[in-house]
Amino acid sequence: MIYAIASGKGGTGKTTVTASLAALWDRPVTAVDLDVEEPNLHLFLNPELTGEVQALMEVPVVDPARCLLCGQCAAFCQFKALSVMGKTLLIFPEMCHGCGGCLLLCPEKALNPGGRELGQIVSGSFRAGRAETSPFLMGRLRVGEAMSPPLMRQVKARLPEFGAADILIDSPPGVSCPAVNAVMDADCIVLVTEPTPFGLHDFRLAVEAFRPLGKPLGAVINRAGMGDGCVQDFCRAEAIPVWAEIPFSRAAAEAYSHGEVVARAVPQVRDTILALMERMQAAAAADSREACHA
Repeated sequence: MIYAIASGKGGTGKTTVTASLAALWDRPVTAVDLDVEEPNLHLFLNPELTGEVQALMEVPVVDPARCLLCGQCAAFCQFKALSVMGKTLLIFPEMCHGCGGCLLLCPEKALNPGGRELGQIVSGSFRAGRAETSPFLMGRLRVGEAMSPPLMRQVKARLPEFGAADILIDSPPGVSCPAVNAVMDADCIVLVTEPTPFGLHDFRLAVEAFRPLGKPLGAVINRAGMGDGCVQDFCRAEAIPVWAEIPFSRAAAEAYSHGEVVARAVPQVRDTILALMERMQAAAAADSREACHA
């Protein structure tokens, strides 16, 4: 089962929840950081990092000797990554989305596949739950790279190598393309929010974005007690189950500031995370049974 932990905005405690779940998970699990622009799950899980590979995107490279400057490739590319300027075909690799259409279209086969760096895929292992070690995987986007979904897809393509029964994904915040890419393959989505008007605003956006995917979806209200009941009221109105409420506490904040897994450091949070884990697993299992009977 794939469990995606997401949020409508940054700073709600999404990584805190993911790290706590990974540390207490009671089945074989792989922890994956798909927040590739700012990966920080490793700061809490402290994995032993043993592998790093460069991730590349396929981009066209022109052979000037074969190119007749017909312009078909430039006309095809909706992202304007190719342009005929005078007697030269210009290629702008940073604008290429890697679809490969220009390579197939070129009548003279003057375009060949090349590559540009997206970032790195880092792997290792960490201590989790009942297992001695569990796989850890993360993507790290190259500084200056504008497109994170291609790197995220390459990270996800590595998951079958690890063979764990369950996968926990720390998703990017928000509801744009990176966030949708992170949760689209999940069997269960956990939305972490905070009980403030700002938190509710972005939580609404996340529900609107992810509910159409048809996955089991539940809320985790972090820092419960510091704001008002607006999020709880919204969840009741929209029939969204609240799977956990993590109380606002100084002990949790101090543990986080020291890079500790909060569920290991604060007993009250540990109990809450264990209950959350059971609800997530039950929701995903129930949805799977319904799908089998459909």
